[in-house]
Amino acid sequence: MSYTERVQLTVNGQAQEAEVESRTHLADFLRHQLRLTGTHVGCEHGVCGACTVVVDGVPVRSCLMFAAQANGCTVTTVEGLASKDGVLHPLQQAFWNNHGLQCGFCTPGMMMTLVAYLQENPNADEDDIRDAISGNICRCTGYETIVNAALDAAQVMRERI
Repeated sequence: MSYTERVQLTVNGQAQEAEVESRTHLADFLRHQLRLTGTHVGCEHGVCGACTVVVDGVPVRSCLMFAAQANGCTVTTVEGLASKDGVLHPLQQAFWNNHGLQCGFCTPGMMMTLVAYLQENPNADEDDIRDAISGNICRCTGYETIVNAALDAAQVMRERI
């Protein structure tokens, strides 16, 4: 027997309404129902951070949250970072400029963690950044380019305030 629930939420600035099975994780809802495939599913245990999205301003492991729990919430995925006219978010641009990715699998979760962190901590230093991403696993970069990208993005974001 399957139970369903009606959810209403805002995803990347757009109102969404859907019927979901009660057991559907937010990551699966975003990927399969909304076709927002930038949210990657890695470990499915909340350890790797690849599935991180921002829910009501807080980074959340979408593989551990049910879609029904997001009812009434505002969700931002990596697809929602760039502006409507295609201008990259400062963090996306900094990742590009600093070669902050290799395979790209961890990148969306890393970006969502950092976007939320830098909004709350615009003066973050290298140690702060490393601590903020300590829950996001990257097997390719060695983290140096990611940290450099985050520091550059923080500078740009501070200048825009």
